[in-house]
Amino acid sequence: MLSALLTFRLLPHGFANRDLRVITAELRRIPPELVTAGQMTYDLRRLRTHGLIEKIAHTHRYNVTDYGLHSAMFLTRVHERLLPTGLAHLAERSTPHRLRTAATAYERAIDDLSNETGLAA
Repeated sequence: MLSALLTFRLLPHGFANRDLRVITAELRRIPPELVTAGQMTYDLRRLRTHGLIEKIAHTHRYNVTDYGLHSAMFLTRVHERLLPTGLAHLAERSTPHRLRTAATAYERAIDDLSNETGLAA
């Protein structure tokens, strides 16, 4: 969804539900007819609620906000660059890595807190 917002940023008259449906279907590698207008309406409402897009007055079109652009750029870069490497470090058990060590420490801290509060099973 955030990748789609990046493509709409430069459109002078914004984008509509139909435009978002086509792009998100392509990104998900499914036919556009499988994505319903209702699903897109829900997604548009969520994007508006979080301030990533704004409705153009007296139309059924939307613009990407500056916050939406910056958030989409940041999160898509994290997803494409950092997430795969970080997950690979967490999955690799044969060599120690700082990220896995931190994850283990965090897990222990949550377990200790659960035991202290009586939430542990």
